[in-house]
Amino acid sequence: MQPEEDWDRDLLLDPAWEKQQRKTFTAWCNSHLRKAGTQIENIEEDFRDGLKLMLLLEVISGERLAKPERGKMRVHKISNVNKALDFIASKGVKLVSIGAEEIVDGNVKMTLGMIWTIILRFAIQDISVEGKSYTVHCALFCLSCSWKDGLGFCALIHRHRPELIDYGKLRKDDPLTNLNTAFDVAEKYLDIPKMLDAEDIIGTLRPDEKAIMTYVSCYYHAFSGAQKAETAANRICKVLAVNQENEQLMEDYEKLASDLLEWIRRTIPWLENRAPENTMQAMQQKLEDFRDYRRLHKPPKVQEKCQLEINFNTLQTKLRLSNRPAFMPSEGKMVSDINNAWGGLEQAEKGYEEWLLNEIRRLERLDHLAEKFRQKASIHESWTDGKEAMLQQKDYETATLSEIKALLKKHEAFESDLAAHQDRVEQIAAIAQELNELDYYDSPSVNARCQKICDQWDNLGALTQKRREALERTEKLLETIDQLYLEYAKRAAPFNNWMEGAMEDLQDTFIVHTIEEIQGLTTAHEQFKATLPDADKERQAILGIHNEVSKIVQTYHVNMAGTNPYTTITPHEINGKWEHVRQLVPRRDQALMEEHARQQQNERLRKQFGAQANVIGPWIQTKMEEIGRISIEMHGTLEDQLNHLRQYEKSIVNYKPKIDQLEGDHQQIQEALIFDNKHTNYTMEHIRVGWEQLLTTIARTINEVENQILTRDAKGISQEQMNEFRASFNHFDRVSQCLHDFLVLQGEAEFARIMSIVDPNRLGVVTFQAFIDFMSRETADTDTADQVMASFKILAGDKNYITVDELRRELPPDQAEYCIARMAPYNGRDAVPGALDYMSFSTALYGESDL
Repeated sequence: MQPEEDWDRDLLLDPAWEKQQRKTFTAWCNSHLRKAGTQIENIEEDFRDGLKLMLLLEVISGERLAKPERGKMRVHKISNVNKALDFIASKGVKLVSIGAEEIVDGNVKMTLGMIWTIILRFAIQDISVEGKSYTVHCALFCLSCSWKDGLGFCALIHRHRPELIDYGKLRKDDPLTNLNTAFDVAEKYLDIPKMLDAEDIIGTLRPDEKAIMTYVSCYYHAFSGAQKAETAANRICKVLAVNQENEQLMEDYEKLASDLLEWIRRTIPWLENRAPENTMQAMQQKLEDFRDYRRLHKPPKVQEKCQLEINFNTLQTKLRLSNRPAFMPSEGKMVSDINNAWGGLEQAEKGYEEWLLNEIRRLERLDHLAEKFRQKASIHESWTDGKEAMLQQKDYETATLSEIKALLKKHEAFESDLAAHQDRVEQIAAIAQELNELDYYDSPSVNARCQKICDQWDNLGALTQKRREALERTEKLLETIDQLYLEYAKRAAPFNNWMEGAMEDLQDTFIVHTIEEIQGLTTAHEQFKATLPDADKERQAILGIHNEVSKIVQTYHVNMAGTNPYTTITPHEINGKWEHVRQLVPRRDQALMEEHARQQQNERLRKQFGAQANVIGPWIQTKMEEIGRISIEMHGTLEDQLNHLRQYEKSIVNYKPKIDQLEGDHQQIQEALIFDNKHTNYTMEHIRVGWEQLLTTIARTINEVENQILTRDAKGISQEQMNEFRASFNHFDRVSQCLHDFLVLQGEAEFARIMSIVDPNRLGVVTFQAFIDFMSRETADTDTADQVMASFKILAGDKNYITVDELRRELPPDQAEYCIARMAPYNGRDAVPGALDYMSFSTALYGESDL
């Protein structure tokens, strides 16, 4: 290309060509000068001082020229023009016959020649150098009549933007319409100013070649820029799509974590609510609610927790594969935080279950004591009924001597009976005290009744002492007493008390939890039955005394009215109570047998549960160990490993019916209120925790292989490379050894960089997945912040900022709005209203700054 020689041949321009060149070159210069905020009106006048000429060269080259002279003198203008011409020459262009003086003097021919030289170097030569197979290239060197009829311009536009011109409707015989259509469309949609007049082209036999070439070159740059913009837009769309997907995964994780933590926060206060109930029925309902929680409400949350860990691992893998920073959940929502909260839930659950069982035992004990208190109090109150009135009688004042002695003996028998009841009163008080200590809900009424019994007992003691003193004062006046009646009364009273105690014991309720306990009660009952023959002998002896009294009365005609003055216990009453005791014995036998059968059933349930638990517990442990070996000793392709693990997971899930069967046996044990089991060391809680850990471990192992497949496919790692990575990783027997080797080989600074990649959460553990990422990421072909920044710069037309309109024009709607919402305002000196900072946005996408 030799522009100076070409110009020498054309020093005398055709007037029509000169007019076309003036208009075309002026418009071409202004299309660049407007970027600097200025323009020219007259091409030979406005370049005379060299200032706008230097500015034009700076804009089209992107380089800074020497500092211009600001003076108004000719020498200053020549200096500035020479600086511009020197810059053109520095680009390998020889300027012949064009000097600074001609430009300063406003020589239109030289000025147009200089501008044509600039156009050739900076607009047309670039097209040739780039070697583009482009339609415009043909036009630059081969003009034909197609430019004159306008079809060539329309064809160029239609070739690259077919939606702008319906080429099939154009007519070759209507060049004016064709030319104006092309010029209007180029100006409106391609930002190419009108550099030619349709009338001038039609009115000239041969349009000016330089004007045509200058204008057509603008088409190339417009379409080339659009192609670059499209490429840049595609890259940005790809990056934004990855970011949007990752943000959605982060939002999903945050929501799932929040929901799970909220459920834990709601559940723990319920489990920590230890407000006791007053009745066994209410506590049984609490226990049933707790079983429903274990059976219905907790299992879905266990699955959610497992899914949350899987989602977290998958998200971190995708972030690493897209060269994004590791995801750091909101405060309190890390997987470790959720595990801690879950541990608190299980601790509260364990404490709540223990409290429920203790409360049920306590209420059982309270109900038993309360019933026992009522029985003893009722018997005692029945015995004391009328005793105060009896002790307050003044019958001894009008009695005969024999009657006085009889009253004294009777009183002695009463004192013996009173002493015999002292133990019962103490038992009643002791039971009331125990009910108070165990916080019995109806303690006020128990205390009131106990206090009344104690007050009455104290009053009976005082009245008894007072009557004894009165009888003893008159004892000297009384000599006759029926010794046999006295003996009868003395023996009948304790025997009657013994029978009442026996009836109480035989009717006493009992609570046992083991066969040994019921066997102990049975043995005690058998021992009691062994005493019945001696008791019967005592009964017959007492009745014999009464019979002897009757015989004496009949023999000596004693006026005793057939009654014993020393006791109210009659032979008929003794026989009645004795008969009652005999009836209660077989009833007690039956109750003990039924309880023994129940305890045998409980023992069968214990053994049944223990036998299954002793199989399931070791099975779970064995499977956990097998999974550990499988995760280390994996062979074959990742897909083979994944299929193997899924088959293994299926075999584990198929074991679930055995767990459910064990849950059913555990349910029966709880309903039977069985609290211990000597046949196994495994509790249902142990089995549940082990089963949950087993499912979580196999799911986590499967997820790790899935993430390895994602990494392999994204990084382009072959199966052989993956096997090598696995062998290298397994070579380190401890994580500490692996880290030590990294430190020795890489140095501390490089080691710190590596650790930020393989352990972004600073857990002190390097996983196989992180190891693969580290081994492959250095050579991976991934998008970078610089690439995204360069793409935005293309869309922005080489500006340091981008506008809202440009984003909406170049990107799909959702991604354009995504950028607009997140880009910070641009605050540079060249900022315009609404300018956005795409540079900080690009670095923020890769974690190098904050959005």
